[in-house]
Amino acid sequence: MSPSVSIIVNCYNQGRYLERSVKSVLSQTFTDIECLIIDDGSTDNSRQISEYLMSLDPRVKYYYKENGGLPSSRNFGLKKSQGEWIQCLDADDWIHEDKIRYQLSFLEKNINSEIVFYSDYQRVSFDSEQNIVDNQDNVIGSLTAQELIQRLLIPDFLVNTPHPALQQAMLMNKSIFIKTKFPEYLKALGDRYFAIDILMAGANFIYTPMIGAYYTKHQSNRTNSWDYMKNYYIFFYENVARNYPDLNKLCVNGLEFYLDEAIRQKEQENFTRLIKVIPLPVYLIDKKIKINNKISLKLLKVFREIIPNSLLYERYRGPRSRKLMSILKMGSRVKK
Repeated sequence: MSPSVSIIVNCYNQGRYLERSVKSVLSQTFTDIECLIIDDGSTDNSRQISEYLMSLDPRVKYYYKENGGLPSSRNFGLKKSQGEWIQCLDADDWIHEDKIRYQLSFLEKNINSEIVFYSDYQRVSFDSEQNIVDNQDNVIGSLTAQELIQRLLIPDFLVNTPHPALQQAMLMNKSIFIKTKFPEYLKALGDRYFAIDILMAGANFIYTPMIGAYYTKHQSNRTNSWDYMKNYYIFFYENVARNYPDLNKLCVNGLEFYLDEAIRQKEQENFTRLIKVIPLPVYLIDKKIKINNKISLKLLKVFREIIPNSLLYERYRGPRSRKLMSILKMGSRVKK
């Protein structure tokens, strides 16, 4: 008989965390599960740890594949899964022991098959010695589909609310994957884009109020790299503009930020990519300049090449520059 829930634990050189993650699965109060460890080409001891975990519980299964990235691992796991419900979990994260049971208890009130249960989660930070140095509860709350989409289209660092569709905090009916798979071309921000995909396809997101998952942050995470994430955010917005043009107007906050960044840092390639997708008008240079067309945007880029940062951006002004700008503003008022 097939299990009710398949929990896909993707692992790439995360053997030292894997036991904690899998044991959080095996300790679930809802026991009708299978735990699929998907080894995405690891070169560490992930296989040995997996074999040990399989010896502890027959519900644990191990699959090795060539390295293809996180979305590829999840799609591979989906093909191997037998459950009606899908839970995805990174090998360095873990879930609350009552997560699956509690989320499935909400089925009594909902009959739509394309259901996604989502919960709150805790962000846990570790230092280089794997000591917990900080933890923060991220409470999402009940959001409409439109509110979820709007929030997902804004970079996390530009708002004071948490990312609302963390995969580890979700439990999805397998019918969701008839229409949509994880985007293998997005090595980063794939969760964000996948959530938009299934929301646009009509998935019914249901909030289950609990700290359901524990999402870890390490110093070695690639998402700590500013340039790496900046490139993928631009790629993310390019895909939204191409596949969901009606949503493009909701991307303005993020697009303006990255366009301003491209102008400030003189990043020609990023500037060229962004002006192809950003809706006009835009407000740049600390939102002080309104630009109505692409010709003006290109002129601003040329202007920026010859003007010092201190004249355009307040945060670059030292005491002398601030004094000079103050004198210029006073002179402007006197002329008026």
